[in-house]
Amino acid sequence: MKKKKKDDEQFTPENGHVTDEVISLSGMYKTYFLDYASYVILERAVPGVNDGLKPVQRRILHSMKQMDDGRYHKVANIIGQTMAYHPHGDAAIGDALVNLGQKDLLIDCQGNWGDARTGDGAAAPRYIEARLTKFALEVGFNPQTTDWQLSYDGRKKEPIALPVKFPLLLAQGVEGIAVGLSTKIMPHNFIELIKASISILKGRKSKIYPDFATGGLVDVSNYNRGKRGGKIRVRARLHEVDKTTIAIRELPYGITTSNLIDSIVKANDKGKIKIKKVIDNTAKDVEILVHLAPGVSAGVTMDALYAFTNCEVSISPNACVIVDDKPLFTTVDEILKINAEQTKDLLRQELEIRQGELLEKLHFASLEKIFIENRIYREIEECETWEAVLETIDRELHKYISTPSRKTRAKKGIVKLLRDITEEDIVRLTEIKIKRISKYNTFKADELIKKLNAELKEVRHNLKYLTEYAIAYFENLLKKYGKGRERKTEITTFDKVVVTQVVANNTKLYVNRKDGFIGSSLKKDEFVCECADIDDIIVFRKDGKFMVTRMTDKIFVGKNILHVAVWKKGDDRTTYNMVYVDAGSGKSYIKRFNVTAITRNKEYDLTKGAKNSKAHYFTANPNGESEVIHIQLTQSSTARKKKFEFDFSDIEIKGRSSNGNILTKYPIRKITQVSQGKSTLGALRIWMIEASGRLNTDERGVYLGEFDTGDQLFALYNDGSYEVTELDLLKKFDPKEVLEVMKFDPDKIVNVIYYDGERKRTQVKRFKVETSKLNEKYSFLPEGKGTKLLYASTKESPTVQYNMRIKSKTHTSTFNIADFMDVKGWKALGNKLTDYKITTVKEVADGTGKEKFKAGDSVDFDVDGSQKKLF
Repeated sequence: MKKKKKDDEQFTPENGHVTDEVISLSGMYKTYFLDYASYVILERAVPGVNDGLKPVQRRILHSMKQMDDGRYHKVANIIGQTMAYHPHGDAAIGDALVNLGQKDLLIDCQGNWGDARTGDGAAAPRYIEARLTKFALEVGFNPQTTDWQLSYDGRKKEPIALPVKFPLLLAQGVEGIAVGLSTKIMPHNFIELIKASISILKGRKSKIYPDFATGGLVDVSNYNRGKRGGKIRVRARLHEVDKTTIAIRELPYGITTSNLIDSIVKANDKGKIKIKKVIDNTAKDVEILVHLAPGVSAGVTMDALYAFTNCEVSISPNACVIVDDKPLFTTVDEILKINAEQTKDLLRQELEIRQGELLEKLHFASLEKIFIENRIYREIEECETWEAVLETIDRELHKYISTPSRKTRAKKGIVKLLRDITEEDIVRLTEIKIKRISKYNTFKADELIKKLNAELKEVRHNLKYLTEYAIAYFENLLKKYGKGRERKTEITTFDKVVVTQVVANNTKLYVNRKDGFIGSSLKKDEFVCECADIDDIIVFRKDGKFMVTRMTDKIFVGKNILHVAVWKKGDDRTTYNMVYVDAGSGKSYIKRFNVTAITRNKEYDLTKGAKNSKAHYFTANPNGESEVIHIQLTQSSTARKKKFEFDFSDIEIKGRSSNGNILTKYPIRKITQVSQGKSTLGALRIWMIEASGRLNTDERGVYLGEFDTGDQLFALYNDGSYEVTELDLLKKFDPKEVLEVMKFDPDKIVNVIYYDGERKRTQVKRFKVETSKLNEKYSFLPEGKGTKLLYASTKESPTVQYNMRIKSKTHTSTFNIADFMDVKGWKALGNKLTDYKITTVKEVADGTGKEKFKAGDSVDFDVDGSQKKLF
């Protein structure tokens, strides 16, 4: 309990003196805290659904509208004007104003307003200027449809909400943290919002997705319509400049160039990626160049950048808005629907107001015409009192009019008014100047009335067909302001980046087999391999047991280590071949098994479990290769045949807990490997996702074929080069650069049509791959400015149709490449097709307009329409 101080004592009229009032702390807390929480939610952090603005933003725009004269105003002056409405100081107003200006929608900025991409702040308010954009003036203000309230000090009026006729909240996005709740609404595309609003007005469903000014890529698979609980993933757009350089030219939403570079450097310092340096070339456009360390794969590093840096970030939307003075958690679809209906209602209000104005103008124009044409003003010359003047005009007017409350018999010259005449109408007639009466033009008066009637008819038509009018309004906005506001962020689906597959090898694994230690600090012992500090290490021992542990400096895993290596979860290709002796029975067993899942740091027994059992022979085979072993029994054994061979391919691959098959019941002296065979798992079936160029075994995308040990990949690129690479599931092909990816076949023929820029002619060539070096691009086009690949295919006998422009006419011809020429070397120029430059090439079905001719033949062309370009 708390007692009030003397200074806080209150006077009560009941007893006439000051009393001490006792207040419960819990009561104070409940009242004060709820008041504060409500204030922060309603007046600071969360936007209203009607105009999509926080109070400070609304007050800034209102102040700018009051100041608007078409010219720029100093931001310092705008801040000062806004302080008459916003009681939280100039800093909060200035930050909010700069934030609005950087969204490039409502405020036309002049001067250094900072850069949201780099995180650079704006110049001081006295140095920068602003004014409202034409878009803001058109959609955001109308005093006649605005509800007003007194400002915080009661001196001025401010809008409760601006009458915004556009889904502004969804276009700009918003983020705010209040007491007990927060809001986070993503910005969406201007054009898509307008089209979606039109669809809603037409009664159709529509979906909208985030779009960011920084570009980049976004995965909206779990967007959940912007409702809390959803999630989006945004990525920077990475481009492989060459084998040693990666360029970042578009940023994830909310990430600046500086903190992106910091995250890259931090990942490099931790050893997650290996880079040489990072250069920031950002000026008008974003460009961050990441130079890789020697021998580092650009494709793997790109995935690692997504996994370990801010090149990929996850954002959790939380659509919370103020509706009827209460926070409401909703979806972006519902917000868009509310905004579309509100726009329609505001347009209705504006039409009704305009209808009233036209009716008033039409009413007074009719009265004025009667008053002047019938010279009623002469009847008041002898009136001595003001009341007599008003009475005379009213009496004379009713000789020529008919009103709803006073009917006049229909006759020529009687004008039917829309409402009764009021004293205010008569007073306005008396205020007409003599100059206007003397120059009154009946024809112009009739034209004005005609024009007012036409506009009134149009307004009434729009009110009757309000939905169509609202649709036309949105279409007009799209036409006037839609240019240059196309989508910047590409919507795609991200492949899952497995961290352990893309992390750079930042440490080395050593083993002391005898004493049973492994780790990165045992540098005097046996080197095993390079690995990452987050890798799992699998260890097999002589006693027939194994375990998996996390890579560390030094750890004891058991003496007499047979095999140690990096272990990958879910690896069903690596097969272990093992022979062990069961101490309980004396028999030797042979088994093949995979290790796909384990509990880390748990010891597993591969034998039957008898004490003193041990492994005779053990190998690890990355692709399930079989092998033939030679077994030599002890001389003291009673077996007739003391030497024999066994092929591991004769037994099946089973689980690690299986006992295996009996190899012999006699003691074994020695086992040696005779030969290693091919994989017994069968060829690996490989697919490629066309959108991302990533290889996989999950049957996603284009099927490339079955790959066995030693099989390779072949890739054709649109820059006129090819590449033969080893099969690596981490390999990633850029969909914008690659034309074709397939299993390499040395007998496959590559068919090419290209324009020779140096010789100024179009050539055809056919060749087989003759180079032997792997993982290196070879250009099959001659060097020269203007040389360009027009067509490339590995089909056996493709028929193509091509167009060319000759004297402003399009000529078309079709031919079969295999019939045109024979196979030559990959460096050969090929045969000339034509001296003209081909504009388009497309492949057609065999036999479609097929013309057989050989190099040097003349070609006759038929005029035809243009075709779609292949590249």
